[in-house]
Amino acid sequence: MAKFTSAMVVVGLAASALAGVAMAAPPKGDPVLGKKVFMRCVACHAVVPSAAAKMGPNLAGVVGRKAGAAPGFKYSAAMKKANLKWDDATLDKWLAKPSAVVPGTSMAFAGVPNADDRAAVIAYLKKPMP
Repeated sequence: MAKFTSAMVVVGLAASALAGVAMAAPPKGDPVLGKKVFMRCVACHAVVPSAAAKMGPNLAGVVGRKAGAAPGFKYSAAMKKANLKWDDATLDKWLAKPSAVVPGTSMAFAGVPNADDRAAVIAYLKKPMP
C-alpha cells in the first residue's frame, strides 16, 4: 500500500485546483488564425480605421466599444436599442449566433460554431493586422 505524506496531499489538491481554473479560463485565441477566419467577414466589414463602412460597420476598435456606435453606419432599430458593450464574452456570444444576442439585428450571418475560431477572431479584432 502506498504511503502518502501530508505534503503530497497538499500538492495534489493544489494541482487539482489549478487544473480546474485552467479549464474554466476562456481560450486566448490566435490572431493569425483569427485573420484567416475573418476572411469570411471582409465582404461586409472593414477593420482599417480610415475605411468606410461596407454592408456592415467598420470593426476597427470594436473591442470595448458600445454596440451600435460605429460612426458612418446605419444600425437596425434592434441594435440601436441593445445595451451591449463589445467585450470578449459578448463578442463570443455574438459570433456564435448574432440573432440570439440581438433579435431583429440586420446582420444576416448564422454564426461561427467553433469556439476556437471565435476566440481567434476576437484576438484578431483586438489588433487587426494587414
